[in-house]
Amino acid sequence: MLNKYARAFFTRVLTPFAAFLLRRGVTPDAVTLIGTAGVVAGALVFFPRGEFFWGTIVITLFVFSDLVDGNMARQAGISSRWGAFLDSTLDRVADSAIFGGFALWYAGKGDDNILCAVAIFCLASGQVVSYTKARGEAIGLPVAVNGLIERAERLVISLVAAGLAGLAAFGVPGIEILLPIALWIVAVGSAVTLGQRVVTVRRESAEADAAARDSGHEAGAA
Repeated sequence: MLNKYARAFFTRVLTPFAAFLLRRGVTPDAVTLIGTAGVVAGALVFFPRGEFFWGTIVITLFVFSDLVDGNMARQAGISSRWGAFLDSTLDRVADSAIFGGFALWYAGKGDDNILCAVAIFCLASGQVVSYTKARGEAIGLPVAVNGLIERAERLVISLVAAGLAGLAAFGVPGIEILLPIALWIVAVGSAVTLGQRVVTVRRESAEADAAARDSGHEAGAA
């Protein structure tokens, strides 16, 4: 849901900035690479040390590159398969860094093996959720389901909670509990989304196979 509405809103907001970068000779691929590097640095430098507020600020500044690069490509008329591939691949790298940063915190000074495992599950399930759609589409299926929690929801829920939890360092009491709650929500939601996509691919593949068999029978009868 956030993918549909939030992406459209921020695309409009960021269009002038995308045009500015194009006038300065910046390429969409450069924005993709810089944005990913910024997200990875923000997640792996700040999160393992428990500096969730500043880590979230840094990540948020760079995560919008995911919208800017595509906007730039469309404005310049240079959208390509390579750009789409690079963007999608580096999205997975950025997501892994974010949840990997959470896992490193809980494996270290955060000292909570259960939440470390939950963060790792969020990392892995997010990758598999994306893979199921990509693999389904690769074998010719539409995979016509959005799912409960997709990438946009995973990022918003986890980063908002991390940023607020980071306010504990400024003396806000009890707020650090938001991050564990968010990780559990993302973990459960990702598991549900994975199930939705697997069920959808199974149904669509059965329908496609049945349609192929019917076409074969009709061709044979003719």
